[in-house]
Amino acid sequence: MTARPDFYRFHNGQKAPLQFSEAEYEARLAGLRARMADLGCEAAVLTSMHNVSYYSGFTYCAFGRPYALVVTPETSVTISAGIDAGQPWRRCHGDNITYTDWQRDNYWRAILSVTGPGRALGYESDHLTLLQMGKLESFLRPAQMVDLFDTTMRQRMMKSPAEIALIRAGAAVADVGGYAIREAVRPGAREIEVAMAGRDAMELEIARRFPEAEYRDTWVWFQSGLNTDGAHNPVTARALQRGDILSLNTFPMISGYYTALERTLFVQEVDAASLALWQANVGAHELGISLLRPGARCSEVTEAINRYFEERDLLQYRTFGYGHSFGVLSHYYGREAGLELREDIDTVLEPGMVISMEPMLTVAEGQPGAGGYREHDILVITEDGNENITGYPYGPEFNVVG
Repeated sequence: MTARPDFYRFHNGQKAPLQFSEAEYEARLAGLRARMADLGCEAAVLTSMHNVSYYSGFTYCAFGRPYALVVTPETSVTISAGIDAGQPWRRCHGDNITYTDWQRDNYWRAILSVTGPGRALGYESDHLTLLQMGKLESFLRPAQMVDLFDTTMRQRMMKSPAEIALIRAGAAVADVGGYAIREAVRPGAREIEVAMAGRDAMELEIARRFPEAEYRDTWVWFQSGLNTDGAHNPVTARALQRGDILSLNTFPMISGYYTALERTLFVQEVDAASLALWQANVGAHELGISLLRPGARCSEVTEAINRYFEERDLLQYRTFGYGHSFGVLSHYYGREAGLELREDIDTVLEPGMVISMEPMLTVAEGQPGAGGYREHDILVITEDGNENITGYPYGPEFNVVG
């Protein structure tokens, strides 16, 4: 029988152009290695989609198989499944090893070939499962375990100029999707049809701006009526009706980087109770934007918006945070939990951070103005304030449509 290796290097073809320069990835790895050294970590086994993508440029598709990036002081190696063949090699910075399915746990044997046994080993506590942690300990026999979850998150929270440029482009693409959705809204149109118009427009715009990129996972959540009560409710086939409240949510994905545009709209007309709630939420949105500047604490910004809603007897309709960081994340991976506008986050804003302002009020069915009201802009924190990189207008003057 043909010899069947546990793992091998399938460097098929030439390296493809990545979204960022080689120097950008080297700078990220240098930052990681410095953090590892400070923690006494000799090798890192990063398993999350966001960290593998951030440090290597390769955004994996797990589909039930584990992936990793192994970083030592000398090298960085992505570990990928044979089903992907040479694509991970072509689309990563650094080396790549392919593991095979000929026997169980070849993934860990491939990792061991890079780390060696008995090292002070870094891992991500927020991602590694109990099952895989047991296998890590069995195969790699670490002398010490070092949790890298928090320190890698802190590194990702501070954006480089190249990252900010990509996020800025993503915000512009989200605007394109917003305008396409606005044009598609009319009584009788189904949520799914309107969502498709926005998604198609964004994918074409991404391909125009980034002709050498890979394209995946750009999506739209477009909701109407009762379906607006949750920010992440899936699209349905409900037909729009005159007077419906709508929630426009466009999410372009460019090389693992997520951006978003979210707006409240109404079909053709808006009643008085709904208009009052909408305007109050717009007021909170504008207040929040004015507070996002260097030196502000996330919790303090949150409390100020809470007071605004409390003064209007609306705080009970707010159920989650007012904003979050941007970067390597998506609807199914990534979270920079240290940079969220919540009561329990005391992070101080700094230039180079990117954060959303997105207040939402949800009023239950049967009450005046029922529905979910949501606005969302992306802000880059600058030396003396912020730059709003979202262009699509918010509020009633532009968004009673159809």
